[in-house]
Amino acid sequence: MASQPGILTEWPWEILGNYKYFVLAPSVTYNTYSWIVSKENERDFTLIIILPLILSRFIHNQIWISFSRYQTAKGIKRIVDRVIEFEQVDREKNWDDQIILNGLFIYFVAAFVNNSRNLPFWRIDGLIWTIVLHTGPVEFIYYWFHRALHHHFLYSRYHSHHHSSIVTEPITSVIHPFAEHIVYTAIFSIPFLSTILMGNASLVSETPNMVHLTHLTTPESIYHLRIGFAHLAASPLKSKWYLWFMWPLTLWSILITWIYGCKFTTERNVFQHLKLQTWAIAKFSIQYRKASQRKLVNSLIETSILDANKKGVKEEWLSKHGELFLNSRPHLTVRLVDGSSLAVAVGLNSIPKEATRVVLRGKLTKVAKSIALALCRGGIQVFTLSEDEHRELKQLLSNEAENGSNLVLSKHSATKIKTWLVGEGLSKMEQLEAPKGTTFIPFSYFPPETWRKDCTYQTTPALLVPKHLENIDSCENWLPRRVLSAWRVAGIVHAMEEWKMDEVGNTMFDVDKIWEATLRHGFRPVPANLYHSETDVAIAKTK
Repeated sequence: MASQPGILTEWPWEILGNYKYFVLAPSVTYNTYSWIVSKENERDFTLIIILPLILSRFIHNQIWISFSRYQTAKGIKRIVDRVIEFEQVDREKNWDDQIILNGLFIYFVAAFVNNSRNLPFWRIDGLIWTIVLHTGPVEFIYYWFHRALHHHFLYSRYHSHHHSSIVTEPITSVIHPFAEHIVYTAIFSIPFLSTILMGNASLVSETPNMVHLTHLTTPESIYHLRIGFAHLAASPLKSKWYLWFMWPLTLWSILITWIYGCKFTTERNVFQHLKLQTWAIAKFSIQYRKASQRKLVNSLIETSILDANKKGVKEEWLSKHGELFLNSRPHLTVRLVDGSSLAVAVGLNSIPKEATRVVLRGKLTKVAKSIALALCRGGIQVFTLSEDEHRELKQLLSNEAENGSNLVLSKHSATKIKTWLVGEGLSKMEQLEAPKGTTFIPFSYFPPETWRKDCTYQTTPALLVPKHLENIDSCENWLPRRVLSAWRVAGIVHAMEEWKMDEVGNTMFDVDKIWEATLRHGFRPVPANLYHSETDVAIAKTK
């Protein structure tokens, strides 16, 4: 108690004694009830997380109390050579009152300030504003308020209560009369309230409109993640000599992911009104291809889809495995999009206008078949070197005699054609068969190895993103800066257009329709100056 106690010295709930925590009960009960009765996709995590935060502050303070007294018991790190008296213990027993006050304040803000609902987990602009506001006006106001408290009038009525504790402990810092804490709460809430009112506060995970589901590629790709090394993530994926010194960590990550898998959020973007997230499955490309890993990989994909469906996500981009779950779960509200149609559109529009003949090499995928059929129907000759591939494509054109004549099986003519459409599995020997000056146009997600310096290698199907796609500060695998794969862009376009169609398995969306929508939303073909023909990765030429 201060030497001359002023008004509002005692805490309002002091008469409740140990039952004072019940002053939080109405807010806790109301928010818990609202959480339970709300629909899963309408639940506000901001309200439900307040109580755990309050409890964590109690635990945090108690840990410091115990640790401090342990140090005192050992007789080390003592500030003054005096002992704690019972009088100080009694004076400081209400150290948790300020936590109750802060809890009530936060519940009040959450109930009556609309911008405090459904806060995102992290916002860098909110962090910057918090730092600016705290180091600026908050520190300035607090300094002069503290100076005023040491004036005789306020010191004798309020602040002397705090300085009555000579043998200071961690909790001594929060032992103040109720009136002081009201002012402290008002001062230190300036960054908190300001960021909420400005709309850049953060607290809990938000529900995205679209999720891009991906996985790790090469072992070294863990260092290129956005949550890894920033300078590596900001450049196209390429092996660095100094990463060889990280081999113990690299090997450890491979072993861990081989035994255990999970998904984690690596990126958050905003495109106009859409909130986008990238979820990565902790499995490398080689593990996707192993039969021993197939069950675990499929389980992780299934878990990710169900999690997105539970969160109310509208669109989810994923690989070819998505069709496994559509038939068994017809009531999914999330739309599954593998983006094949846009990859086909990008591939078709990457072929030089003057080209009349192309060579098709590599694994014959859904995208490869669609490109080949579209070219044949467009009057361009497609040359294949494999009898099995030619037979399979010919069967698809069995009812189109005129177009079927544009599909040619020839192992010799290919050596004279300088436009090659290539996919996974293209070997060095196959590349050496191409004539000098050939343009290799990949249609696969993974780029071919570059063995020819006298040829041009285009990037895998991708698009240059518009400026209003926010928070793009890392490269997607081997792609240049501000370039996203066509498969990923397709998910964004589907979400923007609110199409209700899944695109997985053998299903293919209208190629012309998605190409028109993609251009309309500001995405553009990748300019030639954004990739270099003599390197094995695309390097962005930034301005």
